Amino acid sequence: RALVKMLSHVRATVEFSAVHVHVQFPFFFRLFCVPFMLRRFSMAATKIFTHWKCRAPNTYPGGAGTPQRFPVPDDKVSWSVDYSEYKPPKYTSKSVVGAVWADSDIQSGQRFLFNEVDGKVDRRSFMGSYLVVDGAPRNPIGRTGMAERGLLGKWGPNHAADPIVTRWKRSCGGDKILKDGKPVLQFVAVERKDNGEWAIPGGMVDAGENVSVTLKREFSEEALSSLDVGSEERRKIETTVNDLFASGIKVYEGYVDDPRNTDNAWMETVAMNFHDDSGDAFDRFDLKAGDDASKVSWVDVGHELKLYASHSDFVCKAAELHGAYY
Repeated sequence: RALVKMLSHVRATVEFSAVHVHVQFPFFFRLFCVPFMLRRFSMAATKIFTHWKCRAPNTYPGGAGTPQRFPVPDDKVSWSVDYSEYKPPKYTSKSVVGAVWADSDIQSGQRFLFNEVDGKVDRRSFMGSYLVVDGAPRNPIGRTGMAERGLLGKWGPNHAADPIVTRWKRSCGGDKILKDGKPVLQFVAVERKDNGEWAIPGGMVDAGENVSVTLKREFSEEALSSLDVGSEERRKIETTVNDLFASGIKVYEGYVDDPRNTDNAWMETVAMNFHDDSGDAFDRFDLKAGDDASKVSWVDVGHELKLYASHSDFVCKAAELHGAYY
């Protein structure tokens, strides 16, 4: 809360400075540049401390019969703000109940070690220590309009890994294609079967699994399905993926604004960028969608990108890393 207060003060200071900016800057700068700077600052500051997609009014993924979220206005997201009318529906999908990869119900008597490594399950959050209220973990960002686990298997943080595989967009002659004076980056994206949205080909970290293993496994399953290729082609694919994933750069770790999040279960991820600077790695074979994806493609990176959950933000960070157009 102290950090939020500090950032609010900084933002207020910037806004106040903008009022008096005519003392230092010409009219053109005040008219066009200052509003843009303030808008960008506002987005950067508030995205850290709130969520949108997981509290969209009257929605929760799951189809017919799924209860809808209780409305949560912007000023009622924080748990520190009184919201006496707040009565979110309790919902855990039937697809989760009893699944071998999912937790049991809080009332089952099983003891969960929240904020710790609980056997093979890491229940620690990248956001720091979260509260546990009446035996259930509380979403560290705030209210979502839905209680219990929804479509998520674990109480508290559900850890994922998102591999952002990139290359430069090139002309037929091999030159980098520029936009606004910057080279255009491309990344491998999949179209999700469950909602039709384009996304990074990531997935859940299995219990006891190293994140680096998850990154490579999910990319191979979702973007390089090789069930219909021969052993020699399969070996080439595996060698290429192993070489590419031998090193990567972490661009994000933390909370994900995922539409499946609830008050008691939420998504967190580690997003890593694996960049093929020469563009040769995948020239020898085609991308092939896996079981959870209907399509897979190289997609141009740009500010107009609309991706699942917080994936646009992760791809933006990769573009910034390489000085690419966004």
